[in-house]
Amino acid sequence: LSLFCLIKMNFIFFVLVAIALATFCHAGTVAVKPEEQVNLSSSTCGGNCPGGCASCPCGTTTSYQDISTWCSKHSWNQANCKCIMSHESGGNANAVNQNSGGSYDVGLWQINDYNWNSCSGGKAPCSGSTNLDCAIDVYNWGGKTWQFWSTCGACGCCNSA
Repeated sequence: LSLFCLIKMNFIFFVLVAIALATFCHAGTVAVKPEEQVNLSSSTCGGNCPGGCASCPCGTTTSYQDISTWCSKHSWNQANCKCIMSHESGGNANAVNQNSGGSYDVGLWQINDYNWNSCSGGKAPCSGSTNLDCAIDVYNWGGKTWQFWSTCGACGCCNSA
């Protein structure tokens, strides 16, 4: 083959590879309005989701509440409630955690989205009062214990009121 044919074949090969790469790279892009752009892999939701979340069901503004005040709104053991809430949300009513399976825990007591239909009409219970109502439901479903909170072991109250 002549030198000219080799150069022409290499050029055609290079162009085909470039087109294939451009097509492949463009296939994974999504058009997003500038005001809606977020890091699709993870966001801290303004500090509400320190571990990173795909979405921010309780927004991007923190809302720290007095733990004692919220715990006193129900007749459970106050020390256990304060320990659970301190470990779960630190008193941030907008706290969010995305679990490894993709589910979300939200609010003061970190209510899992599995429970949202039963206790908050299917919406994230981000307000303190809705989160309290859900926490009371989950507490009652657990036989009036803290067994359904992952932090109950750290608080030593899994089977206690």
